Amino acid sequence: MSRFARSAISAVFLAATTLSGTPLQAQDTVATYLARIKVIDKAGPKLNAVIALNPDAAKAEAAARAVQGPLAGKVILVKDNIETADPMPTTAGSLMLKDNRTGRDAPFMAGLRVAGVVVLGKTNLSEWANMRSSVSSSGWSGVGGQTRNPHALDHSPCGSSSGSGAGVAAGLAWAAIGSETDGSITCPASLNGIVGFKPTVGMISRTHVVPISHSQDTVGPMTTSVRDAALMLTVMAGSDPADPATAAADAHKTDFAAGLASASLKGVRLGVLRKAVGSNPKVAALFEKALADLKAAGATLVDIDFVQPPEMGRDEYTVLLYELRTDLAAYLQTLPAASFKDTPPIRTLADAIAFNKAHAAQELQWFGQDEFEEAEAMTDLAVYTKARANSLRLAGRDGIDKLLADNRVSFLIAPTAAPAWPIDLVTGDHGIEVGAGSLAAIAGYPHLTVPMGAVEGLPVGLSFMGAQWDDKRVLEAGAAYERARTVPVPHPSLKRWGE
Repeated sequence: MSRFARSAISAVFLAATTLSGTPLQAQDTVATYLARIKVIDKAGPKLNAVIALNPDAAKAEAAARAVQGPLAGKVILVKDNIETADPMPTTAGSLMLKDNRTGRDAPFMAGLRVAGVVVLGKTNLSEWANMRSSVSSSGWSGVGGQTRNPHALDHSPCGSSSGSGAGVAAGLAWAAIGSETDGSITCPASLNGIVGFKPTVGMISRTHVVPISHSQDTVGPMTTSVRDAALMLTVMAGSDPADPATAAADAHKTDFAAGLASASLKGVRLGVLRKAVGSNPKVAALFEKALADLKAAGATLVDIDFVQPPEMGRDEYTVLLYELRTDLAAYLQTLPAASFKDTPPIRTLADAIAFNKAHAAQELQWFGQDEFEEAEAMTDLAVYTKARANSLRLAGRDGIDKLLADNRVSFLIAPTAAPAWPIDLVTGDHGIEVGAGSLAAIAGYPHLTVPMGAVEGLPVGLSFMGAQWDDKRVLEAGAAYERARTVPVPHPSLKRWGE
């Protein structure tokens, strides 16, 4: 890249950001973000975070700014497995759905639009939300190609909400929406140095979201601050008759941002999952600094000796395979025939497998579809039912619930994920195992990650996990830590690592 090109990128990038990377209020416009996307995402560093742009965004902006409230005129990106009524397809990253324009809004989008939020576009993702191949590269899709991490362009953005994480970190929108089954909001938030919140499963409707698992799927906000995540959750949460999991959401819906500014950790007992730190001594040292900040803010730290039982993950995988086959077919059968403009209508997982084989040069160049094929073969209802009951027990009643109760703590904390690893399309992801987010994912409990610093310029997040429906208190704890944090958080370099 030439010196002139680097200067142009820096000028666009810094003109619309503070030193923390948060877009300036006065610069928070569709035009500003489109300029940044043109210079940073489509040219220059080529982050490849945005998969489609909404041609109606500028037209919608004026009306949105006339709305009263903190989200009026806020510009967001939406992960491309979530339907919006805007004239953009919802592809889940697959060429199979490249024409999937349903004209439908996922129900939670209605709350965002009423609040004045403007949808700028869709973000790239790990194809099929990273549930196609066991050796995939996070952030790659057949439609969008490979998303890059703005902190180190040759390193992974994690997945599956890779474009949402990279896009927010690079200031391509005020915020983004991601989705998670296990780690797909929290991991890319951690690796890209932003806030990510996976709410209690059932807090937000999943209708018109391309599914993996009705037991574990949820959408959630990805932002530059805990307050912004809380503002978004406030208008996204709510019951949806079409999604039985949300039956209790209205009873737990509240103003999640209220009181965040004064939330305190004084006297709060935090369960420290020491064995979830991993083997990297620099991650451990960064975590110790976060613990010191938490203690200085008044928290009581309680070490917890816990290792996730391997059968929990084993049984989770069985659940995801079984539900992928059934839930994806249920979604595909709702799509209009026009969603398959160049192919016969694809209504089942078996159809999707056949499509990939027929388009192997584009879809199977870098990795296969062994998880799709395993899911197609996973038809034993009794085995599935037993696996779900056991994984849920180990993560919920005998996991988070027991750890909170036995240790008299309000939340569990740990590093969220390892620092980003180099992108490797040939052999796939190979990050070091760090964190305990599968507990919250399988149990369906809230999980917040907040930046806690960096290792050699690569961001690492701090996880706060709580009990079911305890979303507001988890956000309060994260906001209090955010204010207490003394370690600087990194600014995206828009360069390769080490340059």
